[in-house]
Amino acid sequence: MPRVSVAFFAFGVVLVLIGMGWGMQMGAANDFTMAPAHAHLNLLGWVTMALYGTFYALTRQTMSARLAWTNLIVSALGVLVLIPSLALYLGHGNDPKYIPVMVVGEVLTVLGMLIFAVSVGRELLRPR
Repeated sequence: MPRVSVAFFAFGVVLVLIGMGWGMQMGAANDFTMAPAHAHLNLLGWVTMALYGTFYALTRQTMSARLAWTNLIVSALGVLVLIPSLALYLGHGNDPKYIPVMVVGEVLTVLGMLIFAVSVGRELLRPR
């Protein structure tokens, strides 16, 4: 398996373990204020990263390593900026002062998906 795939999975595993712990804490406290941030952490941090890692593992012979590593860096930064800022936003009564930082995380996350789309397009259009 390519190192970039392992890196996607390693990052995803760390984030899903954090998400699971966070979910357990919310359940124990019976306070689900952070449920949207928790859901985003699990979906972007685990599901999306695992899908990226799987794709790059399946296309190991033809992938662009530079594009794959760029995808990892941009996507990881997106999650690391978006989730804490979303949690701060939710935890402070939807205070709009956190929105600009959330937007940075959102843009990075979407940019990561666009980079992934380029990787998928390269694979789709490559000569067989």
